[in-house]
Amino acid sequence: MDNQTTSNNGFRSWFAESVLIKLFLIGALTLLLLIPSAWIQSLIWERQNRQDEVIKEISDKWSGSQLLEGPVMILPYKTLVNQKDSSGKPGYREMLTNIYILPETLNIGSKVSPEILHRAIFDAVVYNTRIHVNGRFSALELKKSGINPELIQWDKVKIDIGLSDLKGLKNNPTIRLVNSDYDVEPDFTSLKLFTNNLIILPDLSSVKNTSLNFSFDIDLRGSSDLSFLHLGRSTIVNAEGKWNNPSFTGRYLPEKRNISATAFTATWKMPYFNRPFPQQWIEENAVLNTANNEAVFGIKFLLPVDQYQKTMRSAKYSILIILLTFISLFFTELPNKRKIHLLQYVLIGAAMIIYYTLLLSFSEQVGFNIAYLIASGATVILIGSFIASLLRTPKPAIIFSCILTAFYSFIYVIIQLQDLALLFGSIGLFIIISVMMYLSANIDWSKRQLPEGAQ
Repeated sequence: MDNQTTSNNGFRSWFAESVLIKLFLIGALTLLLLIPSAWIQSLIWERQNRQDEVIKEISDKWSGSQLLEGPVMILPYKTLVNQKDSSGKPGYREMLTNIYILPETLNIGSKVSPEILHRAIFDAVVYNTRIHVNGRFSALELKKSGINPELIQWDKVKIDIGLSDLKGLKNNPTIRLVNSDYDVEPDFTSLKLFTNNLIILPDLSSVKNTSLNFSFDIDLRGSSDLSFLHLGRSTIVNAEGKWNNPSFTGRYLPEKRNISATAFTATWKMPYFNRPFPQQWIEENAVLNTANNEAVFGIKFLLPVDQYQKTMRSAKYSILIILLTFISLFFTELPNKRKIHLLQYVLIGAAMIIYYTLLLSFSEQVGFNIAYLIASGATVILIGSFIASLLRTPKPAIIFSCILTAFYSFIYVIIQLQDLALLFGSIGLFIIISVMMYLSANIDWSKRQLPEGAQ
């Protein structure tokens, strides 16, 4: 009986003191903490989606992203179609179709004044812009297309421009054509060239020519994006604004750009070779489909700091930080007589999970950088003080606090980097693993319990 009691006590002592068993339990605890870590990431996504909803609400009240399309000249054209009457006798039927002519030259200048609108803790970028457009339409290609000029309805010509959100118009645009000014009006006929069509109806019976100069100005407001459609045989766009964080979108990047601390300028110069539209075509009801963005380009006004994106990147490293912290804590406790209970590892893990809720909530109020400093400092002080009270000596607590500070600093540097994040992250992890290997070499793993110096 005494032998059995001694054996049971020995087994419990081995189980309590075994290095391998404790490492196994630490590993299992790390895997369990994946669950609250996933909850934190879901919370970040939820807050980010809420921000997107607020931005949509602000855009709906202010004006949405703007895409300026056109101008396009539309010439109604009579055609004769072979048909048979009810008796089978052949004849002709007159149909009306359209000739679409794009600009030979298209010059666009835009001066943008972005600003940030606030709603509660969320921000949205909106802008006002004045756009000047001028150019010249191409001459009608009679021989190539086989068009009979006598069948063109010159008195029913339309000049069409498109705008993605008409709510953003601050004035009634006037198009100057053939030394005459025409006020635009919305088109409610079957014409669906663009999503929203603004047209003028000039009578060209006296000139019977399409090679005409045009110009117009638009005072516009929008949010987030300002885009243009590449329609000219030669398209030149100059844009400038007081914004230091523009993103150039679409298939065409600016030929020249300059971004300073307070403003930007950009210039696009594009020939028609890579444009997915012909210069002239005949079709009854054409639609210039811009959904695939093959000819759309422009500017996206980014917020200076996207705290949700950076917080999410931090949270993705959570399991790595927790694992490295537990291993570092394990090596810290080995030389000490007092040991850290598994329940205390759980509490430390919980503190490191709550760290990300602190980071998220503070970043919404004071920005990511200050929030990272507050959350990291509070967590390091909390865990360091806890370890000092457990081990009853300040030295290992100070060492561990320095290690934890190094980990958070390492993650912060990786988050700030873009192209070099993988390189610096790989080097940092290599150094950390090297240190762990060096420390583990001083442990006698052949023994079932902690080294003698750690008793």
